[in-house]
Amino acid sequence: MEWALNATQTMGTNIVGNTTITPTEKKTRRPERFAPLLLLLALSTSSFTTAWAEGTLRIAQQFGIGYLTLDVVRDQQLIEKQGKAQGLEIKVDWSTLSGATAINEALLSGALDIASAGLPPLLTLWDRTYGKQNVRAIASLGSMPNYLLSNNPAVKTVQDLSDKDRIATPAAGVGFQSRTLQIETARLFGNSEFKRFDTLTVSLPHPDANAALIAGGSEITAHFSSPPFQYQALEHPNVHKILSSYDVLGGPGTFNVLYTTQKFHDENPKTYRAFYDALVEAAAIIKANKAAAAETYIRVEKSSLPPALVKRIVEDPEIDFTTVPQRTYVYADRLYQLGVLKNRAASWKDYFFSEIHDQPGS
Repeated sequence: MEWALNATQTMGTNIVGNTTITPTEKKTRRPERFAPLLLLLALSTSSFTTAWAEGTLRIAQQFGIGYLTLDVVRDQQLIEKQGKAQGLEIKVDWSTLSGATAINEALLSGALDIASAGLPPLLTLWDRTYGKQNVRAIASLGSMPNYLLSNNPAVKTVQDLSDKDRIATPAAGVGFQSRTLQIETARLFGNSEFKRFDTLTVSLPHPDANAALIAGGSEITAHFSSPPFQYQALEHPNVHKILSSYDVLGGPGTFNVLYTTQKFHDENPKTYRAFYDALVEAAAIIKANKAAAAETYIRVEKSSLPPALVKRIVEDPEIDFTTVPQRTYVYADRLYQLGVLKNRAASWKDYFFSEIHDQPGS
């Protein structure tokens, strides 16, 4: 169907090192399965097999409008600009792929300097590297709601989900959407029941899940979605929203974050600062002209989404492309209480590097 094609194209191309994988190739190569190997192989066969020195930066981002801030940074070469302000020439190497697992493996192996993913995967990595590589967040990429959608007329709330339903998420049990559902489930049914709906959850990329939800007739009756897919799905009368991540958090909350290791942070202070300042500048650019930012997204990502839809998403008052973390501690605290995290954070500052501590984060 035409819509399904557009949804797949929305993901853009997959750039691994110097290799570009088209949407069609992505489907046949199953990148979610081989991305870690592809990324590490591409980087290891380049000249950048060891950690770069001050003045070089390797960044991996994922697909979707949640990474608009990085698109602006890249398009306007803000890292290079901020580096020159410090008297430093910075060479930036960009990689784009799908999946926090691939990115995290590259980061921990030293093949990557800056990683990006949803907040819960970052917290898991912070927890597992505590006292070792000490991975922490650099900044938020923005606050945006994720909607749990359903095409089952009998399902109006989370409590209505039953064994007849199947919930699609990108990373069943561990990703942003699954962790959000687990926190809500614990609130409704008690902490011991936080995995109640894990047996109903299946891993499926957003484009495929969206197409299945809209078409109906498959086992997929629910999709914990994200922009832009939830906007497209809700244009169809058979799809409705039953939960927003903002409902779980009590208001706007960070979706994606950028993070790195203590080693990179400490050994590359000027490069790190230039990157952080570039993010802050990009966020200000987006806020000053959201229409232009929407155009940047379409151009950089080579997106086939209708420009009017992209503009509507960027201008949605529920969405804020801010570097300041919002309500991240809700996840840190609740996931510790549920036993997902072994280390308890005293505040959001425990898992964010100090450069952002002067901001009103949470």
